[in-house]
Amino acid sequence: MGFSCGFVGLPNVGKSTIFNALSKGGAAAANFPFCTIEPNTGVVPVPDERLKVLAELEGSKKIIPTTLKFIDIAGLVQGASQGQGLGNQFLGHIRNVDAVAHVVRAFADADVVHVDGKLDPVNDLEVIMTELMLSDLESLEKRLQKSKKAARTGDKDMKLEMEMARRFADALGNGEIPQYDREDPAEVETAEQLGLISMKPAFVVANVDEETLSSFGKDDTTAALVKFAAEKGMEVIPVCGKIEEELAQLSEEEAQDFLEDMGIGESGLVKVIHTGYKLLDYITFFTVGPQEAHAWTVEHGATAPQAAGKIHTDLCRGFIRMETVSYKDMVSCKGWNAAKTAGKLRIEGKDYVVEDGDVIHVRFSV
Repeated sequence: MGFSCGFVGLPNVGKSTIFNALSKGGAAAANFPFCTIEPNTGVVPVPDERLKVLAELEGSKKIIPTTLKFIDIAGLVQGASQGQGLGNQFLGHIRNVDAVAHVVRAFADADVVHVDGKLDPVNDLEVIMTELMLSDLESLEKRLQKSKKAARTGDKDMKLEMEMARRFADALGNGEIPQYDREDPAEVETAEQLGLISMKPAFVVANVDEETLSSFGKDDTTAALVKFAAEKGMEVIPVCGKIEEELAQLSEEEAQDFLEDMGIGESGLVKVIHTGYKLLDYITFFTVGPQEAHAWTVEHGATAPQAAGKIHTDLCRGFIRMETVSYKDMVSCKGWNAAKTAGKLRIEGKDYVVEDGDVIHVRFSV
């Protein structure tokens, strides 16, 4: 699995349409609020031309790309944290995702009802962020009630959890995103355990029509959205559901021709993937052989044993060494054995930090 991305947004902003177009997930989409009731999940392969090249070099019978999982939940409305609408019931489904995509509507259509009766993507984004923060505040208050008793026993971890939960609750109560010491392993671990949605890496998906896609960021409405999102530290990706649906029906070659004819460099799906990887600081490494060529995702800075563990836990537990050839050397030497003969194969130990594009073979013993 590459990374998981939770889709949140107001009802009727085209969340399920975008979800279907990107993931081919088959979620229901209709012109009325709360069409999505149960969370929908879709898994898509992450495109990477390097994987095909490596498979050809080594004659791999099978190609296995890394993947991206989308989770689409019911639309949120203002007051969701107090029980309005349905979306708040399902926020638990995205507390464990790696990143959050805020879906907002940036197209006008009299035939598609807007839950607030007007087109205002900045306001929509503000409502979503506020409801996520209020939901997190409610979650923290429940957590504090449980941790108070445990903290009285003198448990060091529970004391830290209670202290951080209080600190985070104060920040959320003031409308601020909580902060913590990212250099302190204990605080990092506790923050992850608290699982606040409002603290997750996030970006904005603007659902646009074809006309708005070509002029995105130039009109007052989308320019205001880009500005507001930037102030919140988020990138905005314009995605046209109609175009993505058409691309999903085409072959890879036909889709590329279609994009070129439209004057579009990348599909919405590829933009979402690239944004997610950049946001999460992910890299891709490969394992390649006669049977399969496989892409794997790991955080930038991961050591050799940590990367090995992505393949199988036994490889991490019994790690001895890693044999590594860079993608560039694999291509220039035309294969693993030729790269080895040319002296391009490196033997790396437990302290080695895996680099993007590394082709690896793990030696282990358990």
